[in-house]
Amino acid sequence: MQLNERARVLADWCAAHATELRLTVQRRSGGACVIDAGIDAQGGFGAGQKMAEICLGGLAGISYVPLTIAGTTWPGVQVWTDHPAVACMASQYAGWQIAPDGYFAMGSGPLRAHARVEKELFDKLAYGEEASHGVLVLETRTLPSDDVIAWIAARARLQPSALTLMVAPTASTAGGVQVVARVLETGLHKMDTLGFDIRKVTSAMGTAPLPPTARSDTRAIGRTNDCVLYGGQARYTVAASDDELAQLATQLPASASPDYGTPFYEIFQRYDKDFYKIDPHLFSPAEVWLTSATSGRTFHAGRLSPDVLQASLFD
Repeated sequence: MQLNERARVLADWCAAHATELRLTVQRRSGGACVIDAGIDAQGGFGAGQKMAEICLGGLAGISYVPLTIAGTTWPGVQVWTDHPAVACMASQYAGWQIAPDGYFAMGSGPLRAHARVEKELFDKLAYGEEASHGVLVLETRTLPSDDVIAWIAARARLQPSALTLMVAPTASTAGGVQVVARVLETGLHKMDTLGFDIRKVTSAMGTAPLPPTARSDTRAIGRTNDCVLYGGQARYTVAASDDELAQLATQLPASASPDYGTPFYEIFQRYDKDFYKIDPHLFSPAEVWLTSATSGRTFHAGRLSPDVLQASLFD
């Protein structure tokens, strides 16, 4: 699918329109291009939209839409793709921990499909790329140093000059958009956790409300997750039987988790701010529809929780 080539075109466009998008572009001594979308740069909705498109390797559409939830209109993001497994899991999924000494970021984007550090996942996807130039999105509060870039390049088997990194913290407008735009990816990841072959998902479309920018990254993690867990709606077309989809639908929404119903910030605190202690079945859209590509039947499960959204986004 040439995810890195597609993403590089988008990243180069962002660099060329940096003033319009309120970005800062640095060319580092080793030749890497670093695009700041929300740390020292202001960023904004335009930057967030492009950042989400880059995360998805240029294989998805991102747009802003109004959403009506329990009679209240919310600003929202809509995501669609005809290549869900590749766009969402081989590219968008934040599965690469960038953790050299003294630095931490979650890595998303198509460079993952070239580096394939997450070997088990890419073996299941049966997908990989050999790219001459890689694009990675970092969710972090700190711009990567040249040493961090060299660490990434070494593990990706590329020179630093062959890297473009786009960076934003969760508590920024662009960072918030790119996290909420994972509404489809969270459902696919949960399908994989449940043992379902996500390569059977042929098309997907979803929406989620956008949060106000929080005062801290920890609060922003809570708000962005709540937008998906309590306000996310996802529709998947799947090449699977009615029996398979009927069973999957009952397990897929976030409400299948016993932790459902509490703002994520409180859940995060309860588990000592450790994502890996939280029930993995919580991370999914609030409401899902699964349509069989063979029978045409649709199976629906889950529910929105506007009261939790209200409490989370406007506390």
